[in-house]
Amino acid sequence: MICAPLLMVGEVACDLFLPYLMSFIVNYGILGMDISGANGSAFVARIMQMLWGSGLTRPRLIVTLGVLMLVITLVGGFFGVFCSFVTQKAAQGFGHDLRCAAYKKVMSLSIEQTDAFTTGSLVTRLTNDITVVVEFLQQLLRSFVRPPMFMFGGMVMLFSLHAGFGMIVLAIIPSVALLIYIILKKALPLFKESQNRLDTINLIVQENTGGARVIKAYVREDYEYDRFTEANTQYKNVNLDVFKLMATLPPIMQFMMNFAVLLVIFIGCRAIGLGKTMTTGAIMAAVTYTTQAVRSLIMATNLLQSVTRAQVSSARINAVLETEPVVADPDEVDTETPHESDYAVEFDNVSFAYPQASGKLVLKNITLRIKRGETFAIIGSTGSGKSSLVSLIPRFYDATTGRVCVDGKNVRDYKQSELRSKLGYVMQKSELFSASAKENITFAKNNATDQEIKTAAQAAQADEFLSAKSDGYDTFIAERGNSLSGGQKQRLSITRALVRKPDILILDDATSALDLATEAKFHAALHEQYAGTTVIMVAQRIASVKAADRIAVIENDGTCAYCAPHEELLRCSETYREIYDSQIKTGALIERNPEGAV
Repeated sequence: MICAPLLMVGEVACDLFLPYLMSFIVNYGILGMDISGANGSAFVARIMQMLWGSGLTRPRLIVTLGVLMLVITLVGGFFGVFCSFVTQKAAQGFGHDLRCAAYKKVMSLSIEQTDAFTTGSLVTRLTNDITVVVEFLQQLLRSFVRPPMFMFGGMVMLFSLHAGFGMIVLAIIPSVALLIYIILKKALPLFKESQNRLDTINLIVQENTGGARVIKAYVREDYEYDRFTEANTQYKNVNLDVFKLMATLPPIMQFMMNFAVLLVIFIGCRAIGLGKTMTTGAIMAAVTYTTQAVRSLIMATNLLQSVTRAQVSSARINAVLETEPVVADPDEVDTETPHESDYAVEFDNVSFAYPQASGKLVLKNITLRIKRGETFAIIGSTGSGKSSLVSLIPRFYDATTGRVCVDGKNVRDYKQSELRSKLGYVMQKSELFSASAKENITFAKNNATDQEIKTAAQAAQADEFLSAKSDGYDTFIAERGNSLSGGQKQRLSITRALVRKPDILILDDATSALDLATEAKFHAALHEQYAGTTVIMVAQRIASVKAADRIAVIENDGTCAYCAPHEELLRCSETYREIYDSQIKTGALIERNPEGAV
């Protein structure tokens, strides 16, 4: 970034020197004026005397100055090429660092913050907005020196030729500056709206590609096409408004440049007519310098246009970079070993409200103690807050009031990486990556051995369908696991959690797509092979939780009045009895003994 402007100084200096030499060729080589006369140059005359002596002729003077101009052009080209190289190196390096920093920040943000930004907006900020800033930096490094130097150097040369030439350009600058200010002031809000429209397009594309099966199932292709077309049309119209506004600048600037050239020619010819010290070569040089000076204003205008776009994009990027994660590691991590506790997880008078929910509590005054090695189930009606409760354990969210403890230590006092390394988490929606089955499993433990992988897969009942595939565990899994059934995706997700042998296994409705026989086999294997693991499972079916050591019933108002084994809950919890009776009547319940056999 330092080298680029310095190299540009050399290139511009060479460009400014060329019209000066051209005026000598016209005056002394073509028109035949005396180089040592009143309108001559003593410096050039001395050089020619040294080179040619008394044998100086007009053709020799033209050739000599022409070769000198060629050499200066090559030197200027050398500066220009290397300026372009270092400019690209600096801009692309900056873009690389900025993308890495923005991506790292996005990965550190809490779930509520990524939801607030929206996925489509984050994609736009990490791609399009950063591209705009990088392109601006490229232009800035080349144009930061060029327009001012052309303007300053051109003005110096014009005043050295004739004061009137310089005054012409000075008179144009205020009107051009006012015009640029008015247009860019109107363009700034349009640039902001354009980026917001692009956010909407990205969001629609992501929703539609991710939900393609739902769209096809309900024959909503035309509706979604119309929705996308409307957003795309709005984006197009905003961009057209911007381009129509900016399109007024070039013709006005071109008119001003040509008008200034006419004034230079008029003043130069009038000076010649009045017998003043003015030459044809000087007028030609003045025309070139005037053109360079006005064009530098056009370049500055283009730079200011890029500044306006980059200002909008950089503000959007900075909004991400300057956002501090709501869920963050403590300033001082407690390195002391937690005190011995009989409980793996504790909820102490916990209440919770989602940040976007205007303070409405989802969970109210929950107090639970989950023992080490216990199989603990959470059940309740849809929307009662079961998933919200278990999401507080890995600190996807922080409790609004109360505290959550793991191994006797408040989760807020852990480093997030340390806390989550204790957990295996299987979510309601199975998130798989476009990679092999083995790579998806080892995502939780990248140094897992083949035997560890197979053992976990057998416990999760995934080994059977993976081994049956031609590529086995190397079978490629399509994006979002679309090449697998719902039950296969859940079993693969459970395998991923088990392979790290977690202290605490959280199953958030993770067996909903499994048939009861397969689920029973899984629970039996889990009980046998992972006996020391604390299992916390959220479920809708009584059959899934019936054999748990204890079951917490979350009421519709977010409270937990009862936590007991199955038989006791049938006696004391009306909510649990209602769920039980409804599933008995629909035939959804299959009796299972504590060992998990159907």
